[in-house]
Amino acid sequence: MKSAFSSAARLSWGLILVVLSSLTAAMGQAPIRFVKTSKIFILDAGKVTYVFGINEQNILQHIYWGGHVGREEDFRTPSTEEWSSFDLSSTTTPQEYPGWGAGLYVEPGVKVTFPDGNRDLVLHYVSHQIAGNTLTVTLKDVQRALLAHLHYTVYPQTGILRREVTIENRTDKAVVLESAQSAAWYLPQGDGYRLRYLTGRWAGEWQLTEEPLHTGMKVLESRRGSTSVQANPWFALDRDGNRDSEDGSVWFGALGWSGSWRISVEQTAQQQVRVTGGFNPFDFGYRLGAGESLTTPPFYAGYTDGGIGEASRILHAFERTEILPRGSGSGTRPVLYNSWYATGFKVDEAGQKALAEKAARMGVERFVVDDGWFGQRNDDHAGLGDWNVNLQKFPNGLAPLIRHVKDLGMDFGLWVEPEMVNPDSNLYRQHPDWVMHFEGRPRTEARNQLVLNLARDDVRDYIFDSLDHLVTVNDISFLKWDYNRNFSEPGWPEVPPEQQKNLWVRYTQNLYDILDELRQKHPRLEIESCAGGGGRVDLGILRRAEQVWPSDNTEALDRLTIQRGFTYAYTPHIMMSWVNDVPDFNRRSAPLQFRFLMAMQGSLGIGADLNRWQPEDLAEAKRMIGHYKSIRDTVQNGLLYRLASPGTGNVSASEYVSENKSQAVLFAFLHSQQFGRTLPAVVLQGLDGNATYALSRLDAKPNEKNSILPLKLSGAYLMEHGLPLLLEGDYDSTAIKFDRTPP
Repeated sequence: MKSAFSSAARLSWGLILVVLSSLTAAMGQAPIRFVKTSKIFILDAGKVTYVFGINEQNILQHIYWGGHVGREEDFRTPSTEEWSSFDLSSTTTPQEYPGWGAGLYVEPGVKVTFPDGNRDLVLHYVSHQIAGNTLTVTLKDVQRALLAHLHYTVYPQTGILRREVTIENRTDKAVVLESAQSAAWYLPQGDGYRLRYLTGRWAGEWQLTEEPLHTGMKVLESRRGSTSVQANPWFALDRDGNRDSEDGSVWFGALGWSGSWRISVEQTAQQQVRVTGGFNPFDFGYRLGAGESLTTPPFYAGYTDGGIGEASRILHAFERTEILPRGSGSGTRPVLYNSWYATGFKVDEAGQKALAEKAARMGVERFVVDDGWFGQRNDDHAGLGDWNVNLQKFPNGLAPLIRHVKDLGMDFGLWVEPEMVNPDSNLYRQHPDWVMHFEGRPRTEARNQLVLNLARDDVRDYIFDSLDHLVTVNDISFLKWDYNRNFSEPGWPEVPPEQQKNLWVRYTQNLYDILDELRQKHPRLEIESCAGGGGRVDLGILRRAEQVWPSDNTEALDRLTIQRGFTYAYTPHIMMSWVNDVPDFNRRSAPLQFRFLMAMQGSLGIGADLNRWQPEDLAEAKRMIGHYKSIRDTVQNGLLYRLASPGTGNVSASEYVSENKSQAVLFAFLHSQQFGRTLPAVVLQGLDGNATYALSRLDAKPNEKNSILPLKLSGAYLMEHGLPLLLEGDYDSTAIKFDRTPP
């Protein structure tokens, strides 16, 4: 025994993992295994099985992706397919990661130009390594020393797979990558597929689109340098027109990249559906020097037979447990107040202290000062880039305000927009070359600001040092990190022309580096990702931000649709939702209860001008915040069921159920009553059918008119018979809490 231990101790940790993985595979328990006799890789991720193999041409070929299949003998060694001289096997074979070469006509995984002009790339299997839940398969061009290391990670708890590729240049000269994708996902061959994706514009983000998939290619993308509100890097596919949100096969996925991205959904003439995603190849041209490598963004994907509802819940759980930083998804988000709508740029110490006192009395837990505290920032024309406290507004710095906020029992947060600069700023006057630009060309302003070239390491260092100093000298728990425009003139004239297009990747890599280093140095710091609303929400930024701002549009009725779309891809845990003043964006005036119940479906915030609120408003807010705290763990960390859509009628209803089914909460909203109709009962989902639940209302409806009788109901009754929605008139709302009673 001693001798065996000593031998193992001399092995490298990587080799130990390989050995342990092989032993586990022999016992039939490994999440990843390689069947030598058939040259097949089998990845088991919970209820999902993913299979590919090495065919007779030494090419990786996809075989299966769907529900769990436990018998490895069921899968056959793959073989190439060829239809005609017009469709060679390179195109008709479902390659796991095809290079552009040998007659490939579908979307390639990688496209490269060598310095001698050769653009042909044919990738063959070389080797693989299995270590626990990870698999790396190495492919190499048939002649040249360009390698693609395919990385697979299995998450058994959720059935999610993660894929990315490291492209390595082992030649002695630089090459240019014209396309570098993370994965090609194949669905079962056939037609009848339907695609879901999310689109929008400023103040109208997160609009769900559904459309049938036909032969050809559908491209979802951002060319803007950031994730964008125009499209989000998430997709879902089902088939045969299934309208049941809780039943049927769904394949879904999301990219983890906060720069320009692309997902192409392609159905070939052979009825083969494939989804390819990674860096956007538009204006790409990444120069990869000799000995250098580039790793593509992670592309996460999953499968379920539980419909689009279960697909969302799987993603929500995965984001909370595997994506959000430092395990923050296991806790709850604090109730937040932001002073922007109360003061705009006219912030000062006395005014902020007065707002903080009102917020604390309502039960707020985090107080955030928004734009206007720094530089010469009296409007949006000046000051961006100068991250020093404006001593005219805060003569003694931020310390007295922060101390006051802390004494009130809240933590303190601050708004920043580090990636931007106003031409009217000390920073721009000192470093006009630090912004993106093409030499001798006009510089396009948007919102009176330019984009700093974060691909430059000196710009990266300046931003980090500024934020590090700000957080070090002040007791700041939270940064609302904003980003209010997209790229223009993405030039980098300080480097040789052949390297300038690397900007698209280096910018985001340096952004990630700043966030990672800042969080490492200040482990208590939390961050919100905001980009003029929901313009930077993806699984890359969510590794570095605890919450996001879905939209600048806080009008309650619009928000019901915005938030519903958001939750198809992202967990309510991270979804900031504010109660604001009326009339709002659409000049509507929904009641305060309607606005609160809307905002309580995510991470609750208040952005209203509390100086305008009457005592009864403040009292109602305190009551609603108290209700929210009694259900927030269920809302933020529970299971979401969409019961009625705001886009298909006057009524919207959503239900949140705690993971152990001990609590549920139902939110329902009526835009306007018509013809005196009473609303049908809403049937709940996800409860314990054998349990009894005590019902309590979180609204302010008069008991004598709208009482819920009886006060206890069984889970089976609620899921089979349902509960009447007590809504009438215009802008009515209700919320009901269900607590499981002891047996």
